[in-house]
Amino acid sequence: MQFNRIRLTGFKSFVEPTELIIDDGLTGVVGPNGCGKSNLVEALRWAMGETSAKQMRGGEMDDVIFAGTEDRPARNLAEVMLFLDNSDRRAPAHFNDTDELDVVRRIERGSGSSYRVNGIDVRARDVQTLFADASTGARSTAMVSQGRIGAIINAKPTQRRGLLEEAAGITGLHARRHEAELRLRGAEKNLERLEDIVGALEEQHRLLKRQSRQATRYRNLSDHIKQHEAILLHLRWTAAQSERAAAAEHLGNIETLVTELTHEVTNATKGQLEVSSVLPDLRQKEGEEAARLQRILVKRDALDAEEDRIESLRREIQHRINQIDADREREKTLGNDAAEAIENLENEAAAIRTAQASEADDLSIAKNKLAEAETDTENRERMLTDLTQAVVADETQSAALKRQLTEFEGRRKRLCDRRERIICEQKEAIDAADGEAELEIARNAAETARQTAADARTALQQAEAKTAEMRAAENDAREEYQNAGTAAAKLRAEQEALAEIIEFGDPQLWPPMIDAVAVEAGYEVALGAALGDDLIAPTDEASPIHWRTLPMFTARRELPKGVRSLSEVVRGPAALMRRLSQIGLVDNDAEGQRLHNDLEQGQRLVSMQGALWRWDGYTVTAGAPTSAATRLAKRNRLEDMRVELHSSDAKAANTLSIYELSKTAARNAGAAERQAREAVWAADAKAQETNDEAATLAEKTAEARSRISSLKNANEGLDSDLAELNAQETSVRRVLDSLIGIDERRHKVEEKHAELAKQRAVLADVRRAHDRLDQETETRSLRLQAIADDLVSWKTRSANALKQLEQLTERRMQEVNELQKLQVRPEEIAKERSALLDLVENAEKARNEAVDRLTEAENRQESLTQELRIREARLAETREDRVRREAAVEQIDQSLGMISERIKEQLDCSPAEALLSVGLKKEDKLPERHFAENKLERLQRELSNMGPVNLRAEQEASELDEKIQSMDTEREDLVAAIARLRQGISGLNREGRERLLAGFNEVDEHFRELFAKLFGGGRAHLRLTEADDPLEAGLEVFASPPGKRLQSMTLLSGGEQALTALALLFAVFLTNPAPICVLDEVDAPLDDSNVDRFCTLLNEMSRQSSTRFLLVTHHRLTMARMDRLYGVTMSERGVSQLVSVDLQAAEKLRETA
Repeated sequence: MQFNRIRLTGFKSFVEPTELIIDDGLTGVVGPNGCGKSNLVEALRWAMGETSAKQMRGGEMDDVIFAGTEDRPARNLAEVMLFLDNSDRRAPAHFNDTDELDVVRRIERGSGSSYRVNGIDVRARDVQTLFADASTGARSTAMVSQGRIGAIINAKPTQRRGLLEEAAGITGLHARRHEAELRLRGAEKNLERLEDIVGALEEQHRLLKRQSRQATRYRNLSDHIKQHEAILLHLRWTAAQSERAAAAEHLGNIETLVTELTHEVTNATKGQLEVSSVLPDLRQKEGEEAARLQRILVKRDALDAEEDRIESLRREIQHRINQIDADREREKTLGNDAAEAIENLENEAAAIRTAQASEADDLSIAKNKLAEAETDTENRERMLTDLTQAVVADETQSAALKRQLTEFEGRRKRLCDRRERIICEQKEAIDAADGEAELEIARNAAETARQTAADARTALQQAEAKTAEMRAAENDAREEYQNAGTAAAKLRAEQEALAEIIEFGDPQLWPPMIDAVAVEAGYEVALGAALGDDLIAPTDEASPIHWRTLPMFTARRELPKGVRSLSEVVRGPAALMRRLSQIGLVDNDAEGQRLHNDLEQGQRLVSMQGALWRWDGYTVTAGAPTSAATRLAKRNRLEDMRVELHSSDAKAANTLSIYELSKTAARNAGAAERQAREAVWAADAKAQETNDEAATLAEKTAEARSRISSLKNANEGLDSDLAELNAQETSVRRVLDSLIGIDERRHKVEEKHAELAKQRAVLADVRRAHDRLDQETETRSLRLQAIADDLVSWKTRSANALKQLEQLTERRMQEVNELQKLQVRPEEIAKERSALLDLVENAEKARNEAVDRLTEAENRQESLTQELRIREARLAETREDRVRREAAVEQIDQSLGMISERIKEQLDCSPAEALLSVGLKKEDKLPERHFAENKLERLQRELSNMGPVNLRAEQEASELDEKIQSMDTEREDLVAAIARLRQGISGLNREGRERLLAGFNEVDEHFRELFAKLFGGGRAHLRLTEADDPLEAGLEVFASPPGKRLQSMTLLSGGEQALTALALLFAVFLTNPAPICVLDEVDAPLDDSNVDRFCTLLNEMSRQSSTRFLLVTHHRLTMARMDRLYGVTMSERGVSQLVSVDLQAAEKLRETA
């Protein structure tokens, strides 16, 4: 089965439909970081059934759906389709109908994933099994994702064992074993649960028998209760009819009294209405007089308010006049102040103009002095700068030349030392070149070590075969021991459960009689029917219930003729013999029935089937189970089980000894195998060591000869360097001697510096004098401008004061005129108030008369209303009494109705037929009501004390028998299934060990070869550690790159670890090839030479197998070795696109051109 292509839609960054074709050979996927290359690998794994969102680099599985970008909305659906070539028909049977398989995984946001194969819905496990059978899958070794190499390097040995399991093809075996173990545990739990259920059902069956007897008693009580309920309901019906006739008579009397009281209330209401009709006119008259009085009072209050307002206004006008006088005085003061300020400002401006007359000449003289000082200072600075630059240049050149002379001296010393070392190395190289004899000895030792390693490897193969044989024998012995142990454990558990069932009370304190009784097989039912629960009582007389030992009868009554005594088949304590002597055994029920009349007092007959005939007529038919019979049968079964358990324990002990012997033999064989393997490792190490020594000697000889030639050339180069150094030193000394007089010129520079500093101080004084004159001139101009502004302001203020004074004078005259007008109004108000006082007195007198007339009419109405209320209250009481009487009649009617309904409900007849329904007649004497109620209550209490009653107990007991029988059949099936599952798990373990050991040897062989190819030499091997059982052991990797000692893979450098892990992965791959191998940036930690060897190995594997390789890479050398390239780009942010180039087709096209 081969992978042809993969198609993605909406998966992560591949939002548009994208198809990747996977042909024979090497297919490369390239692109910048973050463009979505690894998404292609994850899509392949996802379609093969990956269920972990973490493995998909997400928090939940919905994260594989395109999440949207700034320009594109998010998708709600993702789909990946794999196209597989099935022309070889190696797919599972239910998928093996077509030449091509289309495997589709589809996920909708929030709805989970679905799988289809050729359009048919399947489970995730079906898809995983499909790829697992093809030696691939989401977690396959051939799917090498980013970080997988590091995970293998950092993994524990037991974790690396998974690589061997995949190489041996037992990953599916593990899954099947795990599934079988789950089924085994489930079957064992089901068996335990079934046994618990059967026990519970048997207990339930015993309870149902008891419930059936209780149901019969329940029916008898129910019939008596029904009869007394009928009597009680009949008595209640007749009593209720008598009560209703009396209540109807009282209701008629109340109706007559209500009519009379209603007529009296009507007359009182008419009188009260006549008085009420006069009241509105009187109230209106009283209101009019009150309104007239109120209007006069309002006018009086208005005059008082106006008088207060005039007084307040007069005081306010007087206050304003006083305020105006104060404002006039203030304005006069402001005018005088403005005239004085104007005079002062004009005097100050005249003084400033006088000072401005001579300031132009002083400023011109200061500017001339400043220009002369600045020119002199600039000339001095220019001369100092030129002189300083010349001195600094000479000093710098002198220091550089002296430094060169010092360097020449150090270089000459180093060259001389180098010459002496070269001479010594020449002597050592000449001595080392003379080692041919020693080299020949080393080569012979290497050949001997290789032969020893070959012999040790042959011994290892023999030891491995012996170990496999011993482990197979150990597995067979283990299986026999487990089966024997399981059988013994099952018998022991059944024995313990049976012992718990037949145990009664405290057997240590008062052991029951049944434990001391021995009965012949087949007579347990007869003994149980004869004695019943009496067998549970102990023989210890200290017990409250016990068997007491009495002597046998002196004048014993003989059993019927031909009947054996039960004591002939039962052996037990002496206390039981007196009872057994009076119990006879018959062969069948017919004989028992025939002899029943012949029994004497105290005698009884029993049959082997469990029938019982007692002297007093009591009879039990056969088939009625008793607890004593069941207990005796279980006791006999318990004795048989003890014998079986002893035999099973002996068999288990025998198989255990055989298993221990085989286990010891397998352990010894494993130890011999480890010793042989260690001998192989030691021989390989010795061979590698001697090879390394011989190679080292040969390499040293060649290096010595090459060293002699290179040292001669180096010596000649040193002579040339010394000659060149002498010439350079002579030239430098000549230039240094020409540089003289530097110190004198440096002293002259310092003198010029001092003169320049003095000149700069003079320049600063001149500049300060000039700046002071300039500032004084500017200050005078600004002051003159300020004085002019102040003059304008004071003149404006003086004019405003005069204008304000005129306005205040005019306002004072207006206020005085207003005050004179207000002084006339108080006299007019006094005249108006005198007239209003007379009107108020007349209006109050008229209002009082109207109030008196209204009060008299309201008192008359109140007395009539009181009389009406009394009559209405009496009428209301009478009506309430009528309502109560009506309610009583209705209540009696309801009681009659309820009694009738209850009779209909309970007796299904009319009240007149209640007694007839329970077999009584009207002329029969009935008990009094309270006697009937007490009898009914007692019967109901007795029925209630019975508790819940199961009326279907007999039917349920029959159904329960059938259910127990079916469950016994199921228990037998479960026991057989558990045995088959245990045998299957043992076979799976045996097959897994054999295939794992075979896979280990094959992976180890491939690993040795691939390691040497990837490293260009060296050696490496694998070792099983940490456990004797291969299925529990760990995988340790030991490697020795060229020129290094053998050590664990974890102690190698980073690049060496990566190459070693790749060799291990490819070794597993070659052992169990997959149809596709995906390598995601595994060449990242490798240098160019290792990448070249890596690609060469991939080409060889591709030619030797039908596997198709898909590589994600950034390395240019890897790209160049691909058969075709796919580029992943992200021209649109967050959206990946795929472009392809077929390099083989391009190369052919170039050759053709």
